Amino acid sequence: MFSWLKKKKGPVLSFADNEAAFAHACGIGYRHLLGAVVPALIREDGGRGNDGEHLFLISLAGVGGGMNFWSCTLKEATTYPRPGDLVGFRIVTIASDLPQEASLIGYIACKLEPVFVPHKGWVVSQSYTPTDLKPALHL
Repeated sequence: MFSWLKKKKGPVLSFADNEAAFAHACGIGYRHLLGAVVPALIREDGGRGNDGEHLFLISLAGVGGGMNFWSCTLKEATTYPRPGDLVGFRIVTIASDLPQEASLIGYIACKLEPVFVPHKGWVVSQSYTPTDLKPALHL
């Protein structure tokens, strides 16, 4: 009787590989907002940093193929992504006084499957965020 109140669901989109999923993510038009998790593709493994974090060159989803910059997983992470993996980059701070490629400060939060569910987002297959990390409070 009230079926007209339900949200209409589109078909689940499964992609052949992470590159195809990333290309689709670039076409969605993600906005870079505090706390947002934006799809990214791991391009290169940079090894360990001075503080124990694991560094990676990533391509963050965006118009024109996105933006390339170095990011990391948190040092408490027990597993790490590999080059070619589709991941979620969590934005913690936006430093407007820095150049664009250095203005987004955050970390690699999770591994994403190349599966997009309309009205929900990308399917998360693995978390790289430590369980004891407290969520940020924005007032």
